[in-house]
Amino acid sequence: MYINREIEAALRTHLAQFKCVLVTGARQTGKTTLLKHILGSTYDYVTLDDINELDNAIDDPGTFLSSSSTPIIIDEVQLAPSLFRQVKLVVDAKDAYGSVVLTGSQTYGLMQGVSESLAGRVGILELGSLSLREISGNTKGTPFTSQCLPRKETPRSPKGFNLWAHIQRGSMPRLQDAEMDWYSFYNSYIQTYLERDVRQAINLRDRRKFYNFMVAAAARTGQLLNASDMANDVGVSVKTIQGWILVLEASGIIRILQPFWANTTRRLTKTPKLYFMDTGLACHLAGWNTPEQLKRGAMAGHMFETFVVSEVLKSHMNAGRDPRNISFYRDSQKREIDLLIQDGKVMHPVEIKARANVRAEAVRNFEVLSSFTDYEVGFGNVICQTETPYMVSRDVQAIPVWTI
Repeated sequence: MYINREIEAALRTHLAQFKCVLVTGARQTGKTTLLKHILGSTYDYVTLDDINELDNAIDDPGTFLSSSSTPIIIDEVQLAPSLFRQVKLVVDAKDAYGSVVLTGSQTYGLMQGVSESLAGRVGILELGSLSLREISGNTKGTPFTSQCLPRKETPRSPKGFNLWAHIQRGSMPRLQDAEMDWYSFYNSYIQTYLERDVRQAINLRDRRKFYNFMVAAAARTGQLLNASDMANDVGVSVKTIQGWILVLEASGIIRILQPFWANTTRRLTKTPKLYFMDTGLACHLAGWNTPEQLKRGAMAGHMFETFVVSEVLKSHMNAGRDPRNISFYRDSQKREIDLLIQDGKVMHPVEIKARANVRAEAVRNFEVLSSFTDYEVGFGNVICQTETPYMVSRDVQAIPVWTI
């Protein structure tokens, strides 16, 4: 059964505004399913996973495109970077918008070809795994910034919803089938990722070490990125870890969240944080095999934070917004704010707590934002496990995690 995706409106807007549209995102997030559902009856479809089509695209990109009718969807375009110049010639020869739609599950090297050949002609969207909004059928189409919810009108959690089971299982579309075995799915996912996506991106000599790197990254989700520490665990150089992080990010597996930076005398951290975009994959790699283990385990807080951050990021990605307006705050006195969401010159602070009851002390660090005179401090939230919203302070409300 097709699940309506929140990105559909942004996709239609891009198709009306750009001659070419590129949809990126991690493997198995539903890119092909989305495009076939929206465009399948009117667009030709070619996948470069087909070895014959791939050979044709690489050997003679001009003939490959001329033999296919437009409008067309070309799946896994990163496998044939020589196509980009030919796509440019095709879209430049026509006045039609949205005539070529491309997908790519690995942007490592892909974006260079896009920027060199299709600059100004291509609209780019990124599709993540299913959001909680999509699973519950409550698609809003707007990015989360902050919200003040009326207590009496706020819906309860979705019927039958188990938060920790959802975090541990993950949000991949195929896993919405209760019959799909979680362990087997992610075992196959990782094997395919290592054999195909990683090897396409880099000259990987030791697959086992890259797997160990993924395990080390999963064990650190929701934490400050320490490449040196990871290098010691995996047994490779810091430079290698830094390169591998770029591969994971280009694959849509992780997001590196940058710290807030401003012209100030206050010393702010320059170290980013690492988040997995799918908590199911992170749990599989880190060995949290049941919701009960996860809920009671040492990583419960980090996994809850990872889940919330990924949901916030997906709300921006699905609206076609640049998620780079989302950062976090940390200074030399170790005062932290989990998320800062910038809306123009307004900065919305967000704290994330894996509990239901939150006191005003939990948002005391929000006060540091008043010293940044270039920004207005907007309404803030604490995203937590409360069933109903309540005010934590005059301008901060605690809200249930499923309302974001």
